[in-house]
Amino acid sequence: MADTFRLTLAQLNPVVGDLAGNIAQARQAHAAGARAGADLVALPEMFATGYQTMDLGRKPAFVEDVMARVEALAHELAGGPALGIGAPYVEGTNLYNAYWILDGGKVTAVVKKQALPNDSVFDEKRVYHPAEPQGPVAIRGWRIGIPICEDAWHVGPTETLEESGAEMLFVPNGSPYHRAKHERRMNHMVARVVESGLPLAYLNMVGGQDDQVFDGTSFVLNPGGALAVLMPAFDAVVQTVEFARGADGVRCISDDKITLPGDYALDYRAMVESVRDYFAKTGFKKALLGMSGGVDSALTAAIAADALGPDNVRCVMLPSEYTSPHSLEDAEACAKALGCRYDYVPINGPRAAVTEALAPLFAGTEPGLTEENIQSRLRGLLLMALSNKFGEMLLTTGNKSEVAVGYATIYGDMAGGYNPLKDLYKMRVFDTCRWRNANHDPAWMKGNGGEVIPPRIIDKPPSAELREDQKDEDSLPPYEVLDDILERLIEGEQSVGDCVAAGHDLETVKRIENLLYIAEYKRFQSAPGTRLTTRAFWLDRRYPIANRWRSA
Repeated sequence: MADTFRLTLAQLNPVVGDLAGNIAQARQAHAAGARAGADLVALPEMFATGYQTMDLGRKPAFVEDVMARVEALAHELAGGPALGIGAPYVEGTNLYNAYWILDGGKVTAVVKKQALPNDSVFDEKRVYHPAEPQGPVAIRGWRIGIPICEDAWHVGPTETLEESGAEMLFVPNGSPYHRAKHERRMNHMVARVVESGLPLAYLNMVGGQDDQVFDGTSFVLNPGGALAVLMPAFDAVVQTVEFARGADGVRCISDDKITLPGDYALDYRAMVESVRDYFAKTGFKKALLGMSGGVDSALTAAIAADALGPDNVRCVMLPSEYTSPHSLEDAEACAKALGCRYDYVPINGPRAAVTEALAPLFAGTEPGLTEENIQSRLRGLLLMALSNKFGEMLLTTGNKSEVAVGYATIYGDMAGGYNPLKDLYKMRVFDTCRWRNANHDPAWMKGNGGEVIPPRIIDKPPSAELREDQKDEDSLPPYEVLDDILERLIEGEQSVGDCVAAGHDLETVKRIENLLYIAEYKRFQSAPGTRLTTRAFWLDRRYPIANRWRSA
């Protein structure tokens, strides 16, 4: 019996539904592990299908297809290391989220997930059946405990594995990013290591899937909780680590720890990777967006340029008579600094035509919000025409503060296919622009470095520029006030009274709460966007559209 065990961790990016492509990645990882002398090559949770499959995972033909492919892969990989891969498994009438071990030309074990997450973005109880407790699996003379993702967040599964003779723990994951997620994972895994006395290898996938982004940051902990290995965030990496039996038990003898960047860098990388993968996985290659000369469109353009390359991004200024000279100058300067194409399409002519067409019906009424929104909707129409004509996906540019209170025009500036800023509050938009101007990593940023967002865009008062001398603060509280109220109402699920106790004005809070609720119908029709927090709009926060309840 060998006293060392080599584990190849394949931190890779699957595509939901691309079974052939995912199996091909598994095959390549197996070959890399063989070259490294691995005993086990491990892929993340549900890697064969991609993750999350949502209701696609309930389709019998889909499940049959992926299971057949995994069984065929087992026969194909008759030599070399064992392979662990996440895939569904049917037993009787029950469908499981499972982890298959392939070795010596056959399936030697199938581990089934016990704890099915059913909160935030997860709805696994809708798809899978919870498994009964299981013991470790035998791989090359070692007893490996395999708690699958959520299983390792609870004491029971790990306790069972330790009591039934596991020598080490391996945790395959599909764990999406949110701010400070790495610390939460680490705290839970350290707890499992301390409780069990066993070393633990935590493997996560990378890549974007709709609103979610998987950030990797796989790691290995030794007994006591000491960090032995930390793999990069967001990068696809195949890395081999080694464990050894000794007088004091099993330990990881590898020592390879990267330093994780800060929250602003991780958030920005998440937005870039989500755009990059959303385009790649839906078949788009080019993006366009309305470039207003404001901070939101400037940051969106920077993200798109870094994700797709400047040559694949079109920035379009669509001015009206209310567009300031500064906005015209700033929009063009930002597009050119990023290296993106810049087009200029005035909306005066189309607006005059719409005004004339509606004049008989609008006669006797006063101009107001309707006429302002016509401008936004004309911009949406023209941008969608460009999208249709040239096959470029339109990015929307609304930040979380605006999306929360409905400070956006449905079928206007909300038109588009993806919104990278959807979970980023306005004050963080400003800070992220400053961060991007000061930071550039050509390893993953395809856009130009340096000061790509002119400081005047960041520093000037925000305005939709739909009427003379308009400022956002004409309609909303200052963003530092608005964002604090929104974070309390959304992330904190606080009441109006809680917000007032924190120092906010009662009438202001009640108004913001009302705007938050009545804008639900807009968000229901809005584009998906990058998830950065635990209360992102869509799967994290599910509220009714028709809702009359308000805090007392």
